Amino acid sequence: MQRDELGDLIGFLAVAEERSFTRAAARIGTSQSSLSHTIRRLEERMGVRLLTRTTRNVAPTEAGEQLAQTLRPAFNEIRARLDSITALRQKPAGAIRITSSRHATETILMPAAMRLMADYPDIMVEISIEGRLTDLVAERYDAGVRLGERVEKDMIAIKIGPELRMAVVGSPDYFARNPKPATPHDLTQHVCINLRLPTLGGLYAWEFENNGRPLNVRVDGQFTCNDAPMIVRAAVNGLGLACLPDDQFDDLIAQGRLIRVLEDWCPPFPGYHLYYPSRRQVSPAFELFVEALRTRG
Repeated sequence: MQRDELGDLIGFLAVAEERSFTRAAARIGTSQSSLSHTIRRLEERMGVRLLTRTTRNVAPTEAGEQLAQTLRPAFNEIRARLDSITALRQKPAGAIRITSSRHATETILMPAAMRLMADYPDIMVEISIEGRLTDLVAERYDAGVRLGERVEKDMIAIKIGPELRMAVVGSPDYFARNPKPATPHDLTQHVCINLRLPTLGGLYAWEFENNGRPLNVRVDGQFTCNDAPMIVRAAVNGLGLACLPDDQFDDLIAQGRLIRVLEDWCPPFPGYHLYYPSRRQVSPAFELFVEALRTRG
């Protein structure tokens, strides 16, 4: 069906129901003369008279009444569906799928998601915890959460957490047996815990900077893991020095269970960001979730 054919049917049904070109034209927002032309065009295309016109009245013919009876339930159904879609804005509902790292999920996403689901029972949240960078479109995620410096440039990125710094830490027991490193170069003399990167599978080179000059150091040690919480546990147990974003260690440093070193070599960098495709049409439920997270940024 062509676009003008649908418009002609809408115009005809308005006249058939209002029994007046004047009232029908006002109802659909057009002129009386334009509506009259529309009905003539529809009758010519169908090859049958649909309306009987007199100076005082307009009424459907038998063919017109049959057409009106066919159109009325179809258009009522369309109208009801449109109303239900509009209602979604008034009462947000639906599913939100997010991919995120474990730490960002625990510290940022879950608190926001729990508040949102409590306030809006018709909203469902699914969080997939993974360290690798994910193709949001291909894997049908609404959004992802990653460190700001890892977000692709063609994405909309919203800050949802403070700036972070890398932190090198060791347990009191480890430093009772080993001197504290004064510079990153000293790390070659230390037992370190390696992080296996999830995306390409390589080992993370510890990143430092001093006076604007970057320095990457490859470290060695007995233990390697691709899970940050397990690396934190290993460091607490004295298996070696660990290097992760400082928010992984804050509580343990405050408790004295870990000691931070090389702090002057660890400048701040962008923290966690929510990101999603720039051309994505977001749902009301997703807009609420974004707003809940944005207030934390």
